[in-house]
Amino acid sequence: MSATVLYDENCRFCRRSVDWIRALARGDSLTFAPIGSETGEQLLRDLTADERYASWHLVDEDGRRYSAGAAFPPLLRRLPGLRWLAPVAETFPGAVEAAYRLVSRHRSRLSRLVGGDRR
Repeated sequence: MSATVLYDENCRFCRRSVDWIRALARGDSLTFAPIGSETGEQLLRDLTADERYASWHLVDEDGRRYSAGAAFPPLLRRLPGLRWLAPVAETFPGAVEAAYRLVSRHRSRLSRLVGGDRR
């Protein structure tokens, strides 16, 4: 069984980030789904559309949802080369959340920087 990463399918930076995470993930520890997909609708059904798209989410095998900066520790634990960062992220949750919010606020600009597809 695997955890599901839910991302904004309308954000180029978000899609590129998912591509990067996929490349780092090994095995079947993660699956990926757009927030607007059937999977996203099901896993985030208790959230409004605005709340769903306010951040990315990770839903683990037990149905626990982690959003925004709080999703980094459980994600990092599933990435073999980055597992060592999970305890760091857990030790400094405020800094991780602040960094996430900073990136999130500027994702349109970051989308232009990452280039690539025009979806």
